[in-house]
Amino acid sequence: MSDAILQTQSLVMRFGGLTAVKEFTCAIAPLELFGIIGPNGAGKTTVFNMLTGVYTPTTGDVHFAGKRVNGMQPPSIAKLGMSRTFQNIRLFDELSALENVMAGAHMRGHENLFDALLRTGRHFREEARQRERAYKLLEFMGLEERAGLAARNLPYGDRRRLEIARALATEPSLICLDEPAAGMNPNEKQGLATLIRRIRDELKVTVLLIEHDMQLVMGLCERIQVLDYGETIACGPPREIQSNERVIEAYLGGA
Repeated sequence: MSDAILQTQSLVMRFGGLTAVKEFTCAIAPLELFGIIGPNGAGKTTVFNMLTGVYTPTTGDVHFAGKRVNGMQPPSIAKLGMSRTFQNIRLFDELSALENVMAGAHMRGHENLFDALLRTGRHFREEARQRERAYKLLEFMGLEERAGLAARNLPYGDRRRLEIARALATEPSLICLDEPAAGMNPNEKQGLATLIRRIRDELKVTVLLIEHDMQLVMGLCERIQVLDYGETIACGPPREIQSNERVIEAYLGGA
C-alpha cells in the first residue's frame, strides 16, 4: 500500500529465547479504522510497543508518515503524529481533567525554558492556546463539566475518555487505542464506538485499535488483523474474519 500512513515489514520481537511477535506485516491507509485482535498473550500490546517506540524490533521495519521510525524514542514518534493510550490507564491523578489534556497539548507548544522561567508574553499566549484546545477536546469527549475535577475523582468510563482526549491533544494523524473498552459496561462501549467514529470522521485521525470485545471491533473496524501466538493468522474485513476457520479456532475457542 504505497499511500499507507503506517506500514510495517516483517516485524519480529524476541525477549531472550521467547519470540513474542513473528513476521508482523501490515499497511494502514490514511483515515482507516483498523483493528488488531487475538487471545490473551497473542502479542497485540507488544506490536503497539514496537510501533510507538517503547520497544525496538529485533528485526523488521516500521515506517510512519513516510519515515522509518525504528529505534526512535516515543516522544519523537509522537511529534511525527502518532499518539497512543494504554491498557492500564495512565493519567496524572492529582491534576484536573483540563490540566491532563493541557499536558498533551504542551508537546506542540512553541515556548522555551526561557519563556517559562521569565513568564514572557509568549508563555501566556501558549498557555491560553493550550487551555482553549484542551477545553474543546473535553467538550468533544463530553467531559466539559468535569474539567475542574481531579482525574482520580472521575468515574472509570470518564477516565478512559480523558486519556483519549489527552492523546488527541498531541494533534496526531494516527491514534493507537490499547483496549479502550476494557472495564466498560455495554452502554459505555456503545458510546465509545460512536466516539471513535467521530474521531476519524470529524477530527480526521486514523485509528488503530486493539480490543478484546469482538462485537465492538466487528461493528467498528473496516479491516481487522488477527494474531495468535505472535503470528498473523488472518487479515481482512469483518465478514471475512468472522467466517475464518483459523480465527474461530484460535480466538473463539472453536465455537
